Amino acid sequence: MRWRYLGLVFLGGTAGTALRQALGLLLPPVDLAAGAHLPLTILGINVLGALLLGLLLEALVRPGPDAGGRRTARLLLGTGLLGGFTTYSALATDSALLLHGGAIGAAIGYALGTVLLGGLATWLGIVLGAALHRRAVGGGAPARGENG
Repeated sequence: MRWRYLGLVFLGGTAGTALRQALGLLLPPVDLAAGAHLPLTILGINVLGALLLGLLLEALVRPGPDAGGRRTARLLLGTGLLGGFTTYSALATDSALLLHGGAIGAAIGYALGTVLLGGLATWLGIVLGAALHRRAVGGGAPARGENG
């Protein structure tokens, strides 16, 4: 373990966690019947974080091995910032609270929906990252009227 890498993850994680908390304070959960709350902000944070992580990792893997600036970016932004920003522990806690409050359908929908949407968002981030890479290196489809 290198202390520099640990420091990068710590800095990124601190910023990501603070950003998540700020969004959670600005956008409170939606009230359901029987006093239960649907934490849509956490859902949005987890899905957005998954999308950004897919995009980031796709962008970092294309140029070469996980070394130098790519490793620094992965640790600071991926493991740190987006790791602190997303929160599957809150997903588990919020799901359990919904279950305990009797909102069984909302709990199951929230838990499964977050995981499925997160997986889809990660895939979309990878696809977007690959498309952006092709566009940047001129590897996209030839323009109309051009010979390939």
